[in-house]
Amino acid sequence: MLRIFFLLIITVLLGGFTTAAAPSAPDDVPLGTPILAFDTAAQDAIWLYDLQNRTARQLSFGDEQHRVWGFSPDGCRVLFTLGRSPTHIRAYSARLNGDDVREVARFASPPSGVWSIWEPQWSPDAANPRIAFTFIRYTPNNSDGFDTDHRIAWVDASAANGYGGEPAFYSVTGDEHTARWSFDGARLIYVSYEERPAGADPFSTAVPNSPVTSTLREADIWMVDADGSNKRRVTDFPVGSVSMPRWSPDGDLIGFVYSPSPNNDQIWMIGSAAGSIPTQLSYATALALDLSWFSDSTAMVASLRDFRGAAENRLWRIPLVGIADNEAEEILSDPASSYLDYPRYSSDGRFLAFRSAYALGLMDFSGASGIENISGLLPDTFDGNTPPVWSPSVFTGESSCGGQ
Repeated sequence: MLRIFFLLIITVLLGGFTTAAAPSAPDDVPLGTPILAFDTAAQDAIWLYDLQNRTARQLSFGDEQHRVWGFSPDGCRVLFTLGRSPTHIRAYSARLNGDDVREVARFASPPSGVWSIWEPQWSPDAANPRIAFTFIRYTPNNSDGFDTDHRIAWVDASAANGYGGEPAFYSVTGDEHTARWSFDGARLIYVSYEERPAGADPFSTAVPNSPVTSTLREADIWMVDADGSNKRRVTDFPVGSVSMPRWSPDGDLIGFVYSPSPNNDQIWMIGSAAGSIPTQLSYATALALDLSWFSDSTAMVASLRDFRGAAENRLWRIPLVGIADNEAEEILSDPASSYLDYPRYSSDGRFLAFRSAYALGLMDFSGASGIENISGLLPDTFDGNTPPVWSPSVFTGESSCGGQ
């Protein structure tokens, strides 16, 4: 495989809302498509990498910690959070050049106390634009710390409403996380934690009517329609916990990680229709770092550690039929690429972005052989700690965004 390395010269401008770009991508030159967005390991900036022109633009919004989460449905705005500490994180959107920064949650009467916003997700439905997120409230306790309350909230993300506003809530029980929209924006899934009386071991439920001496906190998947109706439990495991819920691009399936006990992770899936029965795809003990889907919904890709004899985390194609312990295939078998995680396919399936030992990598599948080249592990400057995100399929380039 042909490996192409490229180096982008970086200029960082700090202090206030500023933008910077590699010399090959001046600010007045519109970005092409697709765009791959990611933040730096230092979390002091966001990079927008234009794969059409192989150029990059850097966005810096002051000295708070940056994290990019996605794009508006048309790809013309980027969604991100800025935070001084875990107890003070706010969500914003901005144009691709860094202008017109707008806060996502704008209260008529700001809530008292300490709160943060995490995991904002912009709905793909341009006709009903919403941004869902985890709203976190911190309440001081008697131990000089905080008790936390996590609820799934949403705001009207239309241009007429200023891409945000007063939050409303999908969940109210106080321990919900990881909201993810279906690819049509019609439904939202998230994980909700509950506590159950502990049994003799993590695999056992408590004896009925016995005294409760300790509890276990475990999660299942819930689903709700965009308008807040038809809320229902998707999974209902008697023991163990569910994490990483992921919609298939066609909306028919939900992939997830099920852990019957801590650090014992298995890959499962379930149909998105009511009444579906979950299907187990892997059985051997492994540690799951991330889960995603192929762009054509034919398989999942998982970053797994201690799987099939490999101690380090690698990327595996998880088939939807059969037992992955025997039939999973390694996606990237390259000696120069190690400790792989955060796999993300572009909407057309041509590119796979991933992280290799904290450096961002890119694979191009456009060649006749299926894998023509690896566009390269980017230089150390592009190290990052968060998953890369792709511009949506309808995005045709920054020049089509106008004044958005």
